[in-house]
Amino acid sequence: MKAFYTDHFVLPLPSGHRFPMEKYSKLRDLVSKETSIELIEAPAASDTQILYAHDPLYLIKIIEGKLSPSEQREIGFPWSEKMVERSRRSAGATIAACKTSLTEGISVNLAGGTHHAYRDTGSGFCVFNDSAIAARTLQKEVNPKLKIAIIDLDVHQGNGTASILQHDPSIFTLSIHGENNFPFKKETSDLDLGLPDGCDDSMYLKGLANCLDQLESRFKADCIIYLAGADPHEGDRLGRLSVSKSGMHLRDELVFEYAKTRSLPVAISMAGGYGKEIESTVDIHFQTIMTALRFQKAD
Repeated sequence: MKAFYTDHFVLPLPSGHRFPMEKYSKLRDLVSKETSIELIEAPAASDTQILYAHDPLYLIKIIEGKLSPSEQREIGFPWSEKMVERSRRSAGATIAACKTSLTEGISVNLAGGTHHAYRDTGSGFCVFNDSAIAARTLQKEVNPKLKIAIIDLDVHQGNGTASILQHDPSIFTLSIHGENNFPFKKETSDLDLGLPDGCDDSMYLKGLANCLDQLESRFKADCIIYLAGADPHEGDRLGRLSVSKSGMHLRDELVFEYAKTRSLPVAISMAGGYGKEIESTVDIHFQTIMTALRFQKAD
């Protein structure tokens, strides 16, 4: 299985910043010990690819460092050339994972899942919307008839993704998230499930199974982009749900089994994870990758 990494493109952050940048290098360290996984440096998304999902004036502001202080606060990162490069690479990793999945079944971006970025603005630690960029890139560069399902299981709603793709019947957006969590103004995905605070394994897995049934009845996908957020986990600082580690494993199995029984390629991105202990977040992400690897080997 191929895994695309970007962690060596470090985004400089002020001391005490709450974004867990170090989780990416810790995750790659674990993955590097698995001989069945090939680590590949992510390519950078091109301007053309980014513009499949973003406004040209927004891209220019990002490249030239002309974001206002309030725009930088909304993103949550101070602007720097390294921020631009890392954001390009993160989107490029999802593009590469998507293209690889079409021939190899499953592939993974060891970062990504930047689903709060809108067409013309960034938000919530997200500069470019990698899922929207990658989906549109597949259609532009591989097959214009591809129908793509984005299954977003980060604990925060994929508001930017829903907004960018809301009038696109060729891409289905599914978001299962904490109803009372960020973003507090939700957008309308093709299918949304807002969960209450404290949601446990049983409620979460039952909701996911129901949503996958609805996806099957409403949309015939050719491939899947899966945002495997670690933040529904009970140990997450920002998640507010109570899904156990074994529940997270069963979540991943449900998604991969759905894809396998329908012979659908899956590109995975890690999305959010803000564990009280960073090791717990890395552990959840690594569990997702190892579950994906087992499904690929089973083929």
